[in-house]
Amino acid sequence: MPYERDFAPLPAPEPRWRERLRQYWALVRGDRPIGWLLLLWPTWWGLWLAADGVPPLWTLLVFSLGVWLTRSAGCVINDYADRWLDPNVERTKHRPLATGAVSGREALAVFALLMLVAFALVLTLNRLTIYMSVVGVLLAASYPYLKRYTYLPQVYLGMAFGWGIPMGFAALTGSVPPVAWVLYVANIFWATAYDTWYAMVDRDDDLRMGAKSTAILFGDMDLVAQGVLYAGMFAALALVGRDAGLGQAWWAGLGVAAVLVALQFAIARHRERGACFRAFLHNHWVGMAIFLGLAVDTMLRGGASG
Repeated sequence: MPYERDFAPLPAPEPRWRERLRQYWALVRGDRPIGWLLLLWPTWWGLWLAADGVPPLWTLLVFSLGVWLTRSAGCVINDYADRWLDPNVERTKHRPLATGAVSGREALAVFALLMLVAFALVLTLNRLTIYMSVVGVLLAASYPYLKRYTYLPQVYLGMAFGWGIPMGFAALTGSVPPVAWVLYVANIFWATAYDTWYAMVDRDDDLRMGAKSTAILFGDMDLVAQGVLYAGMFAALALVGRDAGLGQAWWAGLGVAAVLVALQFAIARHRERGACFRAFLHNHWVGMAIFLGLAVDTMLRGGASG
């Protein structure tokens, strides 16, 4: 007479290769696209402005793939630099490097592979773009170490995240005009602001561990400082619209973005961790609104000239 099973069967062990891929995917934040999107939108701002419309397909593909690759590489080198900090921070203590699921040597190998693939893509573009990509690599690789020595790593993040803007102009026009640098400055203001929301989530843990950030620097004046940063962003974007002769769709996009930013302050006004994180995530829609305004404007002007 057969015996009834009174226990659940043990699950089959996960194959080694699948377990490593799962850990590497978590290491590059493959399951969290927000960082990729926050890097993609300003890169597309630059490409659409430089092309005065839809950029050539290959250039668009190179920069879009490059955004994912460099953002992923940036996450890896950030976790490598923060392996002393992340195990002691609530939000980051389960990351693969923090738990020991991925070794430091493995992380550096993943970082090198991602950057090599990104650089191979850039090699299909012109010489100026290739030279500028070297600066981009240096920005991405050095950013994570600034939180040990300065209270302004968020500013440096903006410099790294926005480098696709002048690179896009270099790829499409062979030069980097002043309007590209103004757009780059706008992104620095924006990235500093949204990454300050992010830093406000970890402020207590960072203070305990001795890490530095704009959230710690601003202290009780953090919301005022955020207002100044977003005002600087919109002022720079207004200069871009004026100098590039952009029309009503651009200004409408900025208007929508301004409303979205105001909502962030409403969300995070009491500075709770969860609310600050939601305000950070909300910036994806800000970047999209600005891009859509630019894309529609260039499409309308292209149709009118045609």
